[in-house]
Amino acid sequence: MTRINLLPWREQQRKESERQFYVAASTAAVLMLLVVAYAHFHVTGMIDLQNERNAYLENEIKGVEDQIKEIKELENEKSQLLARMRVIEQLQSQRPQMVHLFDELVKAVPEGVYITSVKQNGASIIVEGVAQSNARVSAFMRNIDESPWLASPKLNVIEAMGKDGQRASKFVLDIKQVAEGATAVNSDASP
Repeated sequence: MTRINLLPWREQQRKESERQFYVAASTAAVLMLLVVAYAHFHVTGMIDLQNERNAYLENEIKGVEDQIKEIKELENEKSQLLARMRVIEQLQSQRPQMVHLFDELVKAVPEGVYITSVKQNGASIIVEGVAQSNARVSAFMRNIDESPWLASPKLNVIEAMGKDGQRASKFVLDIKQVAEGATAVNSDASP
């Protein structure tokens, strides 16, 4: 019988199988490296894109914050201007009151009474002066009571002082100023 030696054929087939295995393994490794590289570059690109978006949003936020700061400054300026306008309006509305105050003081001062100081704090007026007698101070207070622009005279201090043999009284009166003669208008309007 003839003998056939099959060993080299099997060995060649085994080598071919090993070579195919190594080729398939190296191809799979290369494909895996390509997939990993693609995933890396894709994720890096997405991160860069998101960072660009974040930078754009931060710039826009800074712009809006600057606008908000400018708006607050404008609102502060507006409130300051409105406060100034209110003060000016108040001063304009009180302008005639000062004229009436001095006019009524001149009318109310009797002979023998001399005013040395007039101080106003809101509606309260402090009048300091010198009178020849206490009766003249009383007459001054009665005249103030009759005035439509002045009310409630209250004598705070009266001091007798002698000068060169003459008797004089130093006084301090607290008077209330009535807004625009409101009591006189109201009393005239009632039937």
